[in-house]
Amino acid sequence: MLMKRRSLVLAGGAAAVSASLPLKAQERRFAPRPGGWREFEMTTRIEIKQPKGATRVWVPLPSIDSEYQKSLDDSWSGNAASTRVASDQAYGARMLVAEFAADNPSPVIEVVSRIRTQDRAVDWSRKTAAVAIDPAAMKAWVQPTELMPTDGIVRKTALEITRGARTDLEKTQRVYDWVVDNTHREPKVRGCGVGDIKAMLETGNLSGKCGDINALFVGLMRAAGVPARDVYGIRLVPSAFGYRELGGNPANLKGAQHCRAEVFLKEYGWVAMDPADVGKVMRLETPEWLKDSTHPVVRPVKTALFGGWEGNWLAYNTAHDVALPGSPGPKLGFLMYPQAENAAGRYDSLDPDNFKYTISAREIKA
Repeated sequence: MLMKRRSLVLAGGAAAVSASLPLKAQERRFAPRPGGWREFEMTTRIEIKQPKGATRVWVPLPSIDSEYQKSLDDSWSGNAASTRVASDQAYGARMLVAEFAADNPSPVIEVVSRIRTQDRAVDWSRKTAAVAIDPAAMKAWVQPTELMPTDGIVRKTALEITRGARTDLEKTQRVYDWVVDNTHREPKVRGCGVGDIKAMLETGNLSGKCGDINALFVGLMRAAGVPARDVYGIRLVPSAFGYRELGGNPANLKGAQHCRAEVFLKEYGWVAMDPADVGKVMRLETPEWLKDSTHPVVRPVKTALFGGWEGNWLAYNTAHDVALPGSPGPKLGFLMYPQAENAAGRYDSLDPDNFKYTISAREIKA
């Protein structure tokens, strides 16, 4: 049986909330459109305080070159004994690996990446001939991961949601709407969440952040037989459409990490999706928790993020179950934050008191 909606908002209640908002808030617009490239420079600086023995640091690098992003170049400086660029073997996620000697009292590494981005928005009225695909490559995007199984309760839920859907596009719309209606953002979750979708479904606790909610979307799509993937990245600058929660502060991007999602549709290719950001707008954009996705503040976002993204965001990679090169520690569910280890073990990348790093960005004007 499908889970019940998180809550039901009567039309009169929704109207009351809408009426309580300023007129400007009721007239929101969110409509990313491709066609204009922007160039950014992002700087990640890591300083290790009171190191214990030899220290190793991993900094994610932009690894995506596509119709929406061009990863241009990376450079770095600091006092590391050695540095190298390594890649995750399964997904090609690139990262800088910096190693510091045991007698280095203050390890420092600064990484500068340049990228170009643009908005994405699929034109649903323009189908192409069947997009050429590599069957072996597509097979990888319906496989389970450690935190994203595609059997058991995940498959059961996916089949119930998509029952009667005749095309992959219909399946995608069904899953997208279900995720928006049944999940909600929980601000108290650390970082971007964990993405343990089996636990979410088994417990019925469908709250979380982008790493949970978009992982649930991707897992359900895979379980329904539609290739899908998470794309892990970071917001660089404010939204051009005035949505506070859909942008980053370029002077301080700590906490601006955000994952998005894609599905592969044979008549359109890889298509952008982001149900988690719909939930973020519903929960945080206004003082009221907007529990109705048809609310005028939410509706433009829900519509546009089914097939689109705003290009104020950098994509790092699409990797799951990442083994950090040279690390004896456990795999990461995803690589979206800087990582570090020393003789005492792995640092908590979400603990600013013990693992200090800053991320900033600037737009490079033509």
